Amino acid sequence: MKNDDLPRSASSSPSLARQLKDIDRRRPDFPGEHVIVFGVGVLLMLAGMRSRTVLRRTLITAAGTALVGRAASGTGGIARVARVVRRLG
Repeated sequence: MKNDDLPRSASSSPSLARQLKDIDRRRPDFPGEHVIVFGVGVLLMLAGMRSRTVLRRTLITAAGTALVGRAASGTGGIARVARVVRRLG
């Protein structure tokens, strides 16, 4: 099967998600970025747990969890803070 016969998502060009991740990885962090993202994620998780409908509870809590995970990953995230603390201790 030739590349022209494949659906657009299966072609060899990078996906939109991969392109966005590359852009995000190359941009510089601003001070406190991960702390802000962590705080917003925790607030969303709390708001999600207080929602009345199951669907809203699930979606809002999932978004909050994703933000907390995002804050913990990356070069400027909690993983970097943990490495610095380990070196100091």
